[in-house]
Amino acid sequence: MPATIFVINPNSLRLATAAIAQAVAPFEGRAGRHFECVTFENGPPGIVTLRDAERAAPLVADFIESRQAWAAGFIVACYSDPGVLAARESATVPVVGIGEASLEQACEAGRRVGVIAISSKAIERHWRSYRAWGFAPHIVGERAIDLAVDESGDEALALSSLVQAGRDLRDIDGADVIVLGCAGMATLRDKVGQALGMPVIEPCAAAAGKLLGLL
Repeated sequence: MPATIFVINPNSLRLATAAIAQAVAPFEGRAGRHFECVTFENGPPGIVTLRDAERAAPLVADFIESRQAWAAGFIVACYSDPGVLAARESATVPVVGIGEASLEQACEAGRRVGVIAISSKAIERHWRSYRAWGFAPHIVGERAIDLAVDESGDEALALSSLVQAGRDLRDIDGADVIVLGCAGMATLRDKVGQALGMPVIEPCAAAAGKLLGLL
C-alpha cells in the first residue's frame, strides 16, 4: 500500500493549511506513513456557510477519486466534512473527516461535549451533522467566536475568545470536554486547554490518529 496520507484543506487559505500541517506533524512517520497537506487554490476562502461547504464538496470528492491509487488514505481537514460521504462511495482507501473523528474522540474523553464554532452561521449546519452521525445526545452546547477562518489561529485575535467560549461551555452548558470546531484553530489547542484545565480535542490530530488506526 502507498505510504502517503493526503490531508486536504478544502479552502484556499494557506495559513489554515500551515495550522493543519502543524497538527498532524506529530504523527509523521508512524507506521511508515507520510502526511502530505494540500490547499485547494480554487476552493472558498474559508468554509463558514452551507454554500461554502457545498462548493467545496465536489472538489474534495474529485480530488480523492483522482489520487486514490497513490494514497494510503485521505483526511478532509474541515470540520464540516465536505465531500466525505460522496468520496467514500467510490474510495478504495479510508477517507476520514475531522468533524466526525473529533466527536468520536471527544465522546471517549468525556460525557458532555461542547463545541467552539468559527461562526454562528455554521452552528445550524453542524447540528444537522451531529444528528446524522448520532452525536447529538452527547453535545451540550456550541458557541461561536465569530471570526474569519484566517483569524481563528491568530493568538492575539482568537485566543481570548476561544477561552471565553470554552468557559461558557464548561460553566454554563456543563461541558466536560471541548472540541475546536475549525481546523484553523489547531495551533491554539494547547493554550486553550491550559486555560480551561480540561480536555480540548483538536480535530486534525483526532483524524490523523483515527486514520492510522484504520490502516
